[in-house]
Amino acid sequence: MTDITFKAAVLDACTTDRPFTGSKPLKLETVSVGAPESHEVLVRIDAASLCRSDLSVITGVRAWPMPIVPGHEASGTVVETGSDVTRFAPGDRVVLVYQPQCGACPCCIAGDAWLCEPGLASNRAGELLDGGVRLSWKGERLHHHMGLSAFAEMAVVSEHSLVRVDRDLDPQIAALFGCAVLCGAGSVINTGGVRPGETVAIAGIGGVGASAILGARLAGARRIVAVDPDPEKRETALSLGATDAVPAGPDAAAQILEMTHGGVDCALETAGQLEAFQTAYGAARRGGRVVTVGLVSPKTPFALDVAAHVTSAKSVTGSYMGSCNPLIDIPKFVDLYRRGHFPVDRLITARMPLEEVNTALEEMAASRALRQILTP
Repeated sequence: MTDITFKAAVLDACTTDRPFTGSKPLKLETVSVGAPESHEVLVRIDAASLCRSDLSVITGVRAWPMPIVPGHEASGTVVETGSDVTRFAPGDRVVLVYQPQCGACPCCIAGDAWLCEPGLASNRAGELLDGGVRLSWKGERLHHHMGLSAFAEMAVVSEHSLVRVDRDLDPQIAALFGCAVLCGAGSVINTGGVRPGETVAIAGIGGVGASAILGARLAGARRIVAVDPDPEKRETALSLGATDAVPAGPDAAAQILEMTHGGVDCALETAGQLEAFQTAYGAARRGGRVVTVGLVSPKTPFALDVAAHVTSAKSVTGSYMGSCNPLIDIPKFVDLYRRGHFPVDRLITARMPLEEVNTALEEMAASRALRQILTP
């Protein structure tokens, strides 16, 4: 079969040169891919959304092999399936999931799909789950971002990176369930284990933080304190269901301790910044739970007062993919959305064509957006 060609946003080298509307780090290029191999699926990308993790690929805060096609939050339609694919057929509508689940490693067998070791290893190598890359550009290997590379018209992905959804679900809404919903609401409900009547603080109100607010509402939290430096985002947080909004800064944790009479039951860091983690840690009550979601730079140092940590008896947990099993949790969240209990559509702040991806990047870098939808 002749290789398939399509447009994709290619990153050839990392850059911090802003505005990105001027430096244009992503170039829309014609790339090639072969037919899907065993256990792989060719998907037409219907909608892709920008996450702050995509920005870290551009700037090099997170190291990825180059060149690469970024994009890890998307929905699409199955076009063709490789041999041995039994769970999907052409025409199926799917959500793309950035952590493939092999189904055979100890973590997958234990039901902890978000900790799949082969999936993580293939992602870090810029490859698909079964090894190697399928994309090429100007005769050169082109790496996959998180096994997806969704800033494109098409993608070849592992069948273990997909979850089927109803065909009548708006693809622009469906895209959000692959990352923002899992990392935000999932981190509150699954990792944080928030129970009805508990108090919650969320430091960082981007797309994931906003999703966490919706998750805290679902969990029945009686008080939800949002923390962000941007007044508009604090207003957005209140409109989504936060009961209080506090400006980010060195006094934020102290404010939360005072207003909650000793701290919250569960505090989440959702900004990918050390300051947000410090706020979350400081805002948790004695015996409280701290959940860190954002990916700070690997070079970021952190000093912990171990004695104080012992006497405060706080627990600190990293949350990857919201501790979600996508095959179970995505249909659950979609059902809650469709029944009006989980208005995830309110996370979308802009829609634009794929050609304007650098504009969307700049909006993300300037913290002016929650989720922006790109359509090929």
